[in-house]
Amino acid sequence: MTLVDNTTFLTRLTELFADKKGKGTVWLTCKRFSFEGEDAVMSPNGEDGKEYPCLVRATDGKNVQFSTTVQPGDLEKFHMAYGALLKASMTTLRKRDKKREKQRAEQQTARKRKLVETVEVQGPKRGNGRRKRQRLIKAALRQDEARKRALEREESRSK
Repeated sequence: MTLVDNTTFLTRLTELFADKKGKGTVWLTCKRFSFEGEDAVMSPNGEDGKEYPCLVRATDGKNVQFSTTVQPGDLEKFHMAYGALLKASMTTLRKRDKKREKQRAEQQTARKRKLVETVEVQGPKRGNGRRKRQRLIKAALRQDEARKRALEREESRSK
């Protein structure tokens, strides 16, 4: 991981987003940088009055890795440039497939509707139509089991 200055970081990040425009992934991390050569000790109230620099890292997960440290005085200026860069780079994201989501929602409502409707068992017990009646009985039993499973799922979600 190479440590670069803030402007170089932003230019390399722009290049990384341009390289991964068609297909690829970019990971960005940001955290407080507090390395003082010894183990960090947390104060009980959480505030020790110090201002710490910010460590920002970027990688594509394979071979491109670079980072920068942003001093507290430069943080606002850096975040303005960083935010503008991210907004410009987010246009390459894939849009949600609303058609597929709508289709799944319709399928789910159809399944729920099917659970509500009861299967009426009709037809003769013997003779013509006997097999049809047996299929309807099995369908009614399956529907009852599906209702029980659905109720169990709803109860487990509510807990």
